[in-house]
Amino acid sequence: MKNIIDHMKWTRQPLDCSITEDRIEITTAPHTDLWQRTYYHFRNDNAPVLQMETEESFFSFVVRTDFTGSHHRFDQCGIVMYLDSDNWLKGSVEYENESYQHLGSVVTNHGYSDWATTAIPADVRTMWYRFSRREDDYCIECSQDGVEFTQMRVCHMWEGAGKIRFGIYACSPEDSSFTAVFTDLRMTECAWKAHDGQQPD
Repeated sequence: MKNIIDHMKWTRQPLDCSITEDRIEITTAPHTDLWQRTYYHFRNDNAPVLQMETEESFFSFVVRTDFTGSHHRFDQCGIVMYLDSDNWLKGSVEYENESYQHLGSVVTNHGYSDWATTAIPADVRTMWYRFSRREDDYCIECSQDGVEFTQMRVCHMWEGAGKIRFGIYACSPEDSSFTAVFTDLRMTECAWKAHDGQQPD
């Protein structure tokens, strides 16, 4: 694929963005987010999402994110697979305060979200992500250099078979705005290899 950006379309468009052949900038609007029900008991479904479609069952998608401008609690940007309001996943760094932020992922199946995180220093301002698919199972990985990736999450998506949409997102759930920068987008063969231990049932 010559340029993945050419194949991406807005699922939900931001108020302000800039797209060139090798760079995407999304300026978030206040009170935008993706979340469904769990714990907080509210539903937010208004974050801008830029995605492409595929029926390919085995692949990886890589992107570099720069969130230098994030400065308010929950400001975030990262990778996403948004199928509909009740079925999606995302991986990102969410700003918390001047000491630390949350590197984590959310998986939403049938209208209920979870949130798995780990704390990282607040001075981390860029992060690479690799999103991999093996049929209807998925893996999210992260990297600070774009070379060595570590696993964040393996999950099953109940509505994740067949044609899917995946890409990038950015949002500011509270009263904030910042510009997220996405570069180095590429598709590769599936880097998440078949399990080499216990055999399938």
